[in-house]
Amino acid sequence: MENLVPVPDLVEARVNVTWNGHNGDLPQTVPFDATDDQVREFAREAVQGGIPGITADYAANFAGFVVDRYAATAEVPYARLMLRPKTAYGK
Repeated sequence: MENLVPVPDLVEARVNVTWNGHNGDLPQTVPFDATDDQVREFAREAVQGGIPGITADYAANFAGFVVDRYAATAEVPYARLMLRPKTAYGK
């Protein structure tokens, strides 16, 4: 039991961001039901200061980025929000 990882409240989500070819997670969780615009703003503010895996970029702009939402499952026991660039082959 000592190997258990703390899981955020089920209404909270971890946010994974893809920016300039790099990928990282916001240090804090956010509400799972945050709007797409709110998620983009959380990410913009975080990336301006730098987050693990992504170099600080004061000019970060996530307009047009897609937010994918994944509820917690037995395999991944926490909710996730993925912020990524829009692609030609998907949404």
